[in-house]
Amino acid sequence: MKHLSKLTLALLLFGLVFACKQADNNAEASAEGKTTTLADSTAVETNSSNAILQKKQPERKFVRTADLKFKVKNVAKSTYAIEKIVGQHGGFITFTDLKSTVNEHDETQVSQDSTLETTRYTVDNTITLRVPNTQLDSVLTAMTKEIDFLDSRLIKADDVSLQLLSNKLAQKRITNSQKRLEKGIDTKGKKLNDITTAEDKALDRATESDDTVIQNLSLQDQVQYSTVTLYLYQRETVKKELVANEKSSNAYRPHIGLQLWDSLKTGWYMLESIIAFVAQLWSLLLIAVLGYIAYKKLLKK
Repeated sequence: MKHLSKLTLALLLFGLVFACKQADNNAEASAEGKTTTLADSTAVETNSSNAILQKKQPERKFVRTADLKFKVKNVAKSTYAIEKIVGQHGGFITFTDLKSTVNEHDETQVSQDSTLETTRYTVDNTITLRVPNTQLDSVLTAMTKEIDFLDSRLIKADDVSLQLLSNKLAQKRITNSQKRLEKGIDTKGKKLNDITTAEDKALDRATESDDTVIQNLSLQDQVQYSTVTLYLYQRETVKKELVANEKSSNAYRPHIGLQLWDSLKTGWYMLESIIAFVAQLWSLLLIAVLGYIAYKKLLKK
């Protein structure tokens, strides 16, 4: 009987311990579930907040420009190489001004019939090019092999996303205003003066809307294609050239014998002309002779 009582007491104690442990496990599971639910709800709220912020903030759009000034070994060759690089990356050249500036020019006579011309000049070029925004870094990297000495390198990125958004909103407001004006003209316009004034206002709204559209298109073009301005130059070049002297007019004059012979012929031609001219006046000479003879006869009488 005593053994039975002890066994019963042991079973009761074991059941009590098992029940307490099971209750603790259920409490822990309930706490973990609550924690998980709270974490999930927090994550959902965070994601929804981020989504709202992303919707409110416009996508960033940058207008990227670059200005570079550098020295090259040969401006003409570097210009052709840069044009090739730009074409390979989907860009195009909008302006180029390749020129040679003469700094000094000297002429030295080295012989009677030759002269040495010495020219000191500088070659430079100003290039403006447009490349896709995504290819700007690649183009600038590819051009580094043409640089002999880099004077300056300026790269800018202006965020115009808010400006684009502002233009779109302004265009929407202007369009709505224009529609209301047109509706008012169709429904309430009765007097000619009122209609004319309303039409002018509607035209102004349309013009403003077009200007806004053009501004947005211009900004979008600047976003898609970056503008790069390059100034290339090379060290002063000296060019020497030996040229033949031009003969003066005295070198082609005939010698004295020919000049005397030409003078005699010229004098004879003048004498012939005088004789021919006198021969043409024979009638006057005849009248003069006859008058002189008549005068003598009358004088004698």
